[in-house]
Amino acid sequence: MFKLQVQEDDKDTNVWHDVKGADGQVLLFGERDEARSKLEELYPVLVKMEEFKADVKRTRVIAILDDNADEEWAGKP
Repeated sequence: MFKLQVQEDDKDTNVWHDVKGADGQVLLFGERDEARSKLEELYPVLVKMEEFKADVKRTRVIAILDDNADEEWAGKP
């Protein structure tokens, strides 16, 4: 699972916020590419500014790992 985060506070660049849908719930995606596409759709200016290095990084896609993630990363079933 993946979620989106944005940094919108010019005074504190360490504060990131989860992107939520119209229902107030955090937007979650099954694939990284799907999440990245939605991020570009919702925040096109911020994403483009990052691409051209015209601003600090203000958007990101975060992987949400479940309780079995350690075993999966280690190659265990």
